[in-house]
Amino acid sequence: MFGKKKIKSSKIDTLIGHGVEVFGDIKFHGGLHLDGKVTGNVSSAQQQDAGAVLVVSDKGRIEGDVHVAYAIINGEVEGNVYAAEKLELSARARISGNVYYNLLEMASGAEINGSMLHETSENRFLEHKDDLSDESVSNVHHLDDVIVSQ
Repeated sequence: MFGKKKIKSSKIDTLIGHGVEVFGDIKFHGGLHLDGKVTGNVSSAQQQDAGAVLVVSDKGRIEGDVHVAYAIINGEVEGNVYAAEKLELSARARISGNVYYNLLEMASGAEINGSMLHETSENRFLEHKDDLSDESVSNVHHLDDVIVSQ
């Protein structure tokens, strides 16, 4: 819209539908579309997963930190958001926490209740990702592992 750098279209590999609640951290590859609620951290599976895209719809809600390369948020996030490449905040976006971004596009009506920190160094984003405690890392559940065990 405003800049030349658009979020890369990524196919949606994972969908968390409306009415679904997930308790625990989520790590994903490719694209994650969230219409439900996640209580836990959401991040791309690999630290340098440049193609990872998170889409939080107006019905979606995250209670935890977000660590991704690209994010499009139109719902609610209670936690810090780390977008290494680009963050798009739509009109209904509500973030209660600090926002660390490289490139930001924000629509009229979006809210950020916290600090906005511009960071261009990928190493700085990785430092923030490493700040997660061992307890939160041990609570990571991979959706693929759950499917295989059933």
